[in-house]
Amino acid sequence: DPRAKTSPTLWCELHGEVSSQQVPFNCVIKREQEKCMEMMALDDPGNIPEFGCPWMWDNLSCWQPATIGEVVEVNCPKLFYQHMIEEDFEPGKVSRNCTEFGWSETFPHYIDACMNEDGNDIVASSVKALYTVGYSTSLVSLTTAMVILCRFRKLHCTRNFIHMNLFVSFILRAISVFIKDGVLYAKEDSEHCFMHTLECRAVMIFFHYCVLSNYFWLFIEGLYLFTLLVETFFPEKRYFYWYIIIGWGTPTVCVTIWAVLKLQFDDIGCWDMNDNAAIWWVIKGPVLASIMINFVLFIGIIIILVQKLQSPDIGGNESSIYLRLARSTLLLIPLFGIHYTVFAFSPENVSKRERLVFELGLGSFQGFVVAVLYCFLNGEVQSEIKRKWRSWTVNRYFAVDLKHRHPSLASSGVNGGTQLSILSKSSSQIRMSSLQAETPAT
Repeated sequence: DPRAKTSPTLWCELHGEVSSQQVPFNCVIKREQEKCMEMMALDDPGNIPEFGCPWMWDNLSCWQPATIGEVVEVNCPKLFYQHMIEEDFEPGKVSRNCTEFGWSETFPHYIDACMNEDGNDIVASSVKALYTVGYSTSLVSLTTAMVILCRFRKLHCTRNFIHMNLFVSFILRAISVFIKDGVLYAKEDSEHCFMHTLECRAVMIFFHYCVLSNYFWLFIEGLYLFTLLVETFFPEKRYFYWYIIIGWGTPTVCVTIWAVLKLQFDDIGCWDMNDNAAIWWVIKGPVLASIMINFVLFIGIIIILVQKLQSPDIGGNESSIYLRLARSTLLLIPLFGIHYTVFAFSPENVSKRERLVFELGLGSFQGFVVAVLYCFLNGEVQSEIKRKWRSWTVNRYFAVDLKHRHPSLASSGVNGGTQLSILSKSSSQIRMSSLQAETPAT
């Protein structure tokens, strides 16, 4: 299955903030063909030997003119190795001999010289399944967490509002990944290599916007917590409006600039290829900056936590202090996206296999981990759910009890809540009448 073989490439395209220099195999062939045609057009006709072999494109490689008896050797087409993930990989070579009858067949054959059987196909299919499961799990868990935080009014505070915006950014990121996958890679042919539709480019703009927004809301989570620990008097509501502007407004500016530059200087295909490094840095630069700043904030918060935990006002022995510190650190890592720093500034051709699995695995499941830690396992959320559950259970109990004791109330269409209010009113009237009866006696 060609799509399975290009899954690492597919992921690099979907996860464009890490690497966007690899493209689907059929687009690689088209681009190599265009380069070959350009070289043919620019070449001086006088360089072509009178008796020999002319330029040739064999649908995989470009062969330059040669004289009879000359052997031409070229590297294997990028199709065969552009998705390889070993840093020490060296492409194979194929040759053709120029004879009096024209070019000979390739030797060795493309399949023998260029196909690699080192398990990359297994890795490719595995990572494709991994990010699909990861983003799907994150999407479901984050949506559930959003419903919980929106449903209970007692959970409405600045801290949870910031969490909710982060959840939305993760949800949008997962949705954009699936949309981009469906639009660009639904077909196995090379149709999307030449797509110039507004719909296709809108998908790419939406995808980059969602990725940037997600990184910026991770940055805001770090900034909010750091400010909360540093400042004594913290006007949360006033700062929250600035957080909204940074989290959703800054990505809008960056993506708009990127789209304008792509339209003017790199208007090729569906904008899913990023050969122009300067334009790509409009997206990549803010991502790396947010990762770097969040890492600095993370270190600062850990230092503050160490100082607070070692304060004589806080009880506990040394082991309990380090246990609390370790727990706090582990909770902050997914919220700040600290795992991105492992490969953020390393060359893209180093440890590709480890980078692919590590960043994809943690990246696609990060939304799920954040939802679990900051909603499902949150003590405040659990207390509110238990309180609502107890209230619902009590209401249901009294409704059933009244149905058996007072059938007339049940048959009259009065619900449980109204029945409880009737009971409370009647009981209060009884207490008042008894008090009035006792007052003269005293």
